[in-house]
Amino acid sequence: MDFLLAGLAACGACLFTNPLEVVKTRMQLQGELRGRGSYRLHYRNAFHATYTIWKVDGLAALQKGLLPALLYQFGMNGIRLGSYSLLERSGYTSTQGRNSGVKSIVSGALAGVAGAFLASPIYLVKTHLQAQSTIAVGHQYQHQVFKPDSWLVSLTSGMVSSIFVVFAMTPFDVISTRLYNQPVDHQGKGVFYRGYLDCFTKTVRKEGLHGLYKGTGASYFRVGPHTILSLFFWEELRKFYRK
Repeated sequence: MDFLLAGLAACGACLFTNPLEVVKTRMQLQGELRGRGSYRLHYRNAFHATYTIWKVDGLAALQKGLLPALLYQFGMNGIRLGSYSLLERSGYTSTQGRNSGVKSIVSGALAGVAGAFLASPIYLVKTHLQAQSTIAVGHQYQHQVFKPDSWLVSLTSGMVSSIFVVFAMTPFDVISTRLYNQPVDHQGKGVFYRGYLDCFTKTVRKEGLHGLYKGTGASYFRVGPHTILSLFFWEELRKFYRK
């Protein structure tokens, strides 16, 4: 039941914060592997990006990828919060009856890694859908994400970075988005990147350190409300269940 309630709480938060996830994804893919000033800046900041997406693609475009986003949140945060709750109740986060900061951090990190890893395939689908736009940024998959030659390499490469996102939001989040969304050739190999380190190196070389922090504003505007709403809904659902 802990996993179910945690997943439902994360889904509730996702309904409100998914538009910022769309904005973040578009901004992270904008100007991929191109130097500053060499491409048209369609999205100047999180507010301008929100307005532009609404104006060009319509209001519904701000909820692109909502279904896989909900499934991802249900899986990732359901596992993360549910696992942590079980560890806490079992006493693994305490020492001699007192809460241990170190054990709590380790338990939270392990629960987060497990959630990110297991929910990674859904994150791949979400990224592909959210990247689709009239103003093309990044590779446009046209919903063909389940063909082996269009997702397997990106999935296995992106898993590593998605785990790091649990510990630090950006720049790992930028790398994760790009690995998941990169096109592949007819042999199923990534066209842009061979893996995490290759993506990191090429991004810095082509775009500078700035490239690793694209979409940071949207990321942090999203993280705060999402975390607060997730914990609020989780606590309320647990109260309701106990009654």
